[in-house]
Amino acid sequence: MLNAFIVMLIIGMALGLLLAVAAKVFAVEVDERIEKVTSLLPGYNCGSCGYPGCSGLASALVNKETDVVNCRPSTQEKRDEIVEYLNSTKGPDGETLKVKSI
Repeated sequence: MLNAFIVMLIIGMALGLLLAVAAKVFAVEVDERIEKVTSLLPGYNCGSCGYPGCSGLASALVNKETDVVNCRPSTQEKRDEIVEYLNSTKGPDGETLKVKSI
């Protein structure tokens, strides 16, 4: 019984180590600007912008695929706040976006 316990403990430790290495090797860098822009959007996930939810629109904004005016439920003040944030915050590449306020 003790042998079985030791073998299971060794197998568990080996698999845990393998998972830890895989998590480091296959880690995906997330652009922090997407999360911040998502938090600035109204959060209705209505899809009126043409994207699947606010996180889809935020990703498109950060990737320069759309304009902030496409979020119809958002107020002009929030749109201006998003534009100001994107124009002043550097991304992983070290550059800021040039977004126009409409």
